[in-house]
Amino acid sequence: MMRRPLIPLLVLAVMAALSGCATRADAGGRLPVVAAFYPLQFVSERVGGDLVTVTNLTKPGAEPHDVELSPRQVARISDAKVAVYLHGFQPAVDDAIEQNAAARGFDVSSAVTLEHADEAEEESGHEHGATDPHVWLDPTRLAAIGDAVAERLALADPPHAADFRARAATLRQQLTELDGEFSAALSTCQRRELVTGHTAFHYLAERYHLTQVGITGVDPEAEPSPRRLAEVAADARAHGTTTIFFETLVSPKVAETIAREVGATTAVLDPLEGLIDPDADYFSVMRANLASLTTALGCTS
Repeated sequence: MMRRPLIPLLVLAVMAALSGCATRADAGGRLPVVAAFYPLQFVSERVGGDLVTVTNLTKPGAEPHDVELSPRQVARISDAKVAVYLHGFQPAVDDAIEQNAAARGFDVSSAVTLEHADEAEEESGHEHGATDPHVWLDPTRLAAIGDAVAERLALADPPHAADFRARAATLRQQLTELDGEFSAALSTCQRRELVTGHTAFHYLAERYHLTQVGITGVDPEAEPSPRRLAEVAADARAHGTTTIFFETLVSPKVAETIAREVGATTAVLDPLEGLIDPDADYFSVMRANLASLTTALGCTS
């Protein structure tokens, strides 16, 4: 009995596997997507809607900068048709995507221009010109990311390109409305200095004509020098600062130290790197931030 050649069978098997990769892998017919951390999950879900299944690689309440991936999460990256991330923000995610999904990775920094942090970086002992990754705190920049994610999803799933673009347009409109709320509320403030635990609010401050004074630099784990603490305290006194902000997911001790020194209070300003409240979303947290800012800065309606 003649044996069929082995190589053609292998070729057929490979072709079948590739064909399977080209189809929608989710059991519900949805495109599997991984997002590196919350704001990218938010955008991917808003733009993808019921056409995608989005897995967030950063667990709720976890600090995203130092995330370490489990084998299961790496497998999710390998299986994803699109992996949405911000290069340089999470080294472990960068490495995993490069090794397992290089052709399917989408770096959102290609959609926006990352800028340098404030001069507080240099003053706090950090290299001047460190890049601030927190672009999502400017709603207009997040809208640009939404448009870009729509195009990347459209490339992965061409039959639904119009759906992705329509949802991105809706998200852009909602973010434009949020931007208008911030602009209006922050236009009449008595104070415009924003004293924060670490330098995470460059894009928000720039968008709404505030001046950020970071006690530490972009790295939330950095410890400020005694000199830097004294400089920030003197600046806060000079400008009549009444509130020192600290962030969720980061210890408030540094902010509390400055607050005691100058007789100010402390309040939360959320950089939206991850959610703790399961009922919250980008819009609710940003509006809570706006309420905190208007109180702290003495803004009038």
